[in-house]
Amino acid sequence: MLVRIDIDDALETPFPVRAIVPTISFLREQGARIILLAHVGRDGESSALPLSEVLNKEINVRFVPDITGDVAQDAVVHMHDGEVVFLENVRRDKREVANDEGFARELASLADVYVNEAFAVSHRKHASIVGVPQFLPSFSGIQFQKEIEMLSKARMPESPSLFILGGAKFETKLPLITAFSRLYDSVFIGGALANNFFKARGFEIGTSTLSGEENNISDLLVQENILVPIDVVVAHEGVRDIKTPDALQLHERIADAGPQTLALLKEKIAHSRTILWNGPLGEYENGFGEATDALARALAESTARTTVGGGDTAASIASLGLEEKFTFLSTGGGAMLDYLLEGTLPGIEALRS
Repeated sequence: MLVRIDIDDALETPFPVRAIVPTISFLREQGARIILLAHVGRDGESSALPLSEVLNKEINVRFVPDITGDVAQDAVVHMHDGEVVFLENVRRDKREVANDEGFARELASLADVYVNEAFAVSHRKHASIVGVPQFLPSFSGIQFQKEIEMLSKARMPESPSLFILGGAKFETKLPLITAFSRLYDSVFIGGALANNFFKARGFEIGTSTLSGEENNISDLLVQENILVPIDVVVAHEGVRDIKTPDALQLHERIADAGPQTLALLKEKIAHSRTILWNGPLGEYENGFGEATDALARALAESTARTTVGGGDTAASIASLGLEEKFTFLSTGGGAMLDYLLEGTLPGIEALRS
């Protein structure tokens, strides 16, 4: 049984591993011989060995430093019932990203059934995601099924509803902002995305990060249910200060949301029945995680239906030990957003074909 997983972030947070354990455990209990296939990074140069070692702390796995060659085929032939082998980084073969049919056939030849438990990468048209299901009976994993169920509910929010969207990549998130400003009562824009709104309003943004190319967002600027930070943490040469977004100097950059913004969000959270959150409120990877962590704590105390996702978002929640305080934690970042917008993904369609 070939099981595509995605635990690429497992070295930073335990959440991806915990998400796939139920599927692997269930298959082992049925006596399945399980071949795990995963990717590491984007360039295909790194080995999957460190990821297998992390997973091995939860489930006994044997790493095989090959994908479809003689070493992998020999390992598969000599597997016994309930055994789990972990193949090398599938992106080491460039045919994976190219969705090469021949490579998909080679992968499929290793097993008699395919299971997709890699929702987080199912927005990619790669061979191990959309190619293999053409040649094997194919199914979705336990976490994958939960993703579809819970994100489908998030597309039909119960009022009052709040959508919090942070991070970057404005050009890819603009359609989602436009669509969900009609679905949700309030849409809060944070992170680098908010800087685009500040600039569009004519504010000086100094050296702040802009997310993507400039876009015409004049229609969004006048929508009353679209909110942005009302105060921000600015940084310059190690010095931090709190200012309103229209008070930046040329040498300063916006690094995080400020305390008044958090107070505004907490008020919205207290009156919401549905809350959807994806992406940090500041430069989380650069040590500006105070607002993101504060938001995670506030949502953990909420009685609303809370659905959250995104790498930095999940990292914040995991670091605070709050995983069990949310209605649903999605393993997806970009995949989560694509599903919310489209209601499907290439990996889902491949299972249905």
